[in-house]
Amino acid sequence: MKIIITGSLGNISKPLAQDLIAKGHEVTIISSKADKQQEIEALGAKAAIGSVDDVGFLKTAFAGADAVYGMTPPNFSATDMMGYYADIANAYAEAAQGAGIRHIVYLSSYGADLEKGSGIIRGSHIGEGILNKLKGVAVTCLRPGYFYYNLYNFLGMIKGQGIMGANFGGDDKLVMVSPLDIAAAAAEELTKTNAQNKIRYIASDERTCNEVAKLIGEAIGKPDLQWLTFTDEQVRKNTLEHGMPAAITDLLVELGAAIHTGLLRGDYEKHKPAPGKVKLQDFIKEFVGAYNHN
Repeated sequence: MKIIITGSLGNISKPLAQDLIAKGHEVTIISSKADKQQEIEALGAKAAIGSVDDVGFLKTAFAGADAVYGMTPPNFSATDMMGYYADIANAYAEAAQGAGIRHIVYLSSYGADLEKGSGIIRGSHIGEGILNKLKGVAVTCLRPGYFYYNLYNFLGMIKGQGIMGANFGGDDKLVMVSPLDIAAAAAEELTKTNAQNKIRYIASDERTCNEVAKLIGEAIGKPDLQWLTFTDEQVRKNTLEHGMPAAITDLLVELGAAIHTGLLRGDYEKHKPAPGKVKLQDFIKEFVGAYNHN
């Protein structure tokens, strides 16, 4: 099959491309950075250098392809985050329709079922809605949980204050996921010959925040490490002090609150997937390496 991958050589896109190429598929990787072309071609893929908000570029890149993996590049400088998600999804939709694409696998998120209260995840809800209106295009919405690598955000806090903390913590449950398990699920969906509109949840492990802190603490020699739950206002104040724009800060605080109340995982709990292969202990080995080298 001829498959288009967005996301350059990111945490999901690179292993996804490697998997598909190893299985004999023809892969084109879209990247906004020209300096990635050589590395992309070294994998055995074709490089298409351009922006995913450029419909004309996407139409050309998509031409003749059987399926597209579409993700929304992180962009914390966007002044209208919901508008940004909508713009990218609309670009994918228009380009797919124009190029005759029959299947899109869209990287969404758990919590994307929610119309409000999910913070930044509402962008995924909007993106799903736009793509699911396409006629003649099967849309697979991947809804992974909390990425393991988000735990790297706590490195400075652990080193500086000896704690972990957010406006979720303690016995709050985290549905966690490895990019490798997302890549494996994406590869499986992209290569289906009878694709239909569907939602697929992806999770690698489930732990409470206390359990996460305990396992990390034991691994880094801080067995008493705790994951504290701060108030929304405490988190908002700290995030703003670290230079995050107010609009993004509010979305991140709302997202944390949705994790704390369990709102974010409501629909996930009704449609639990089989767990992926990469467990929290596997990721913690990488976390320890980062902790020791920072």
